[in-house]
Amino acid sequence: MNLQELYNVVYYNPYLQAAVIFMGFFILSKLFVFISQNIILKITKKTKTKVDDLIVKSTNKPISLLLVFVGIHLAVIPLGLSEKISWAIRNIASSFIVVIITYIIIVVLDILIDSWGKGWAEKTRSRVDDQIIVLIHRFSRILFAILAFLFILDMWGIKIGPLLASLGIAGIAIAFAMQNTLGNIFGGISMILDKTIKVGDVIQIDDKTTGTVLDIGLRSTRIRTFNNEVVIIPNGQLANSKVDNYAPPDPSARVVVPFSVAYGSNVDKVKKVVLKEIDKIKGLKKGKDAEPFVRFIEMSDSSLNFKAYFWMEDYMERWRAKDEANTLIYDALNKNKISIPFPQMDVHLKKR
Repeated sequence: MNLQELYNVVYYNPYLQAAVIFMGFFILSKLFVFISQNIILKITKKTKTKVDDLIVKSTNKPISLLLVFVGIHLAVIPLGLSEKISWAIRNIASSFIVVIITYIIIVVLDILIDSWGKGWAEKTRSRVDDQIIVLIHRFSRILFAILAFLFILDMWGIKIGPLLASLGIAGIAIAFAMQNTLGNIFGGISMILDKTIKVGDVIQIDDKTTGTVLDIGLRSTRIRTFNNEVVIIPNGQLANSKVDNYAPPDPSARVVVPFSVAYGSNVDKVKKVVLKEIDKIKGLKKGKDAEPFVRFIEMSDSSLNFKAYFWMEDYMERWRAKDEANTLIYDALNKNKISIPFPQMDVHLKKR
């Protein structure tokens, strides 16, 4: 049998046509797997990134299966089956094609998100970025799964307009029911993206809660106070609060120590005595912009009020330094016979 006769046999036999189409796509699917594993993968291994390797490994078999179902979809056409049977078989094959394409998209997105998230997570010490990556994974999977489901329904002739309307109403109801939870989640995401605070920072919030940030979760942040108490604050509340962060932009911090002396004291002598004591404080920051100084603030009812200003190298030492400065200043004023006043009121009685 020559080629022309073979062609005529195939051309006039719908079953042979279907078989040839299916076998052609089946062989093509196997050939694709062979090429991707033995040629494309060797090329991608030479690149600096592993993303392309993972994509090739994860998608070669699904793409091979996709080609098989495309072959089934096309092989039904020449069989001349009844319209209903042909429509049903082709829609079944098309449904599987949509599912496989959706799976491939999700797999590729997962690899890209993990690759992007790994580089981002290495720059932070918070766990919230890991939870955000998981959240993005779930959101992308659910989104594409819903889109694929709606596309398949439309393919089978099911009207999706009323379904979309009901899903929208349900989504609004869920959003209202979970507004606090969602507010906390988005608060945590905004903090990590804005880099407002990070693990290890010492912060103070509106209600004067002060402590070290232990962990930034997706819904709440844990702070350990200086009394060794762990305070858990919802991220929504924290994101809307005024936060004093003592850590950035550098670890140094200024300390302000107010003190008073009695009227009649020599102002210049007071400044010299106090500055001499401040120089004894351990951990004092040195430099042109960090020189300690004393300011004469006001003449109040019962005293002359001053403030001593100095910088510490480490903000964690500011509370110890303030205690040390108060002690040194008090002892130095007493030693130099500089009176430290206390509030008093003179009452003059007029005899009638």
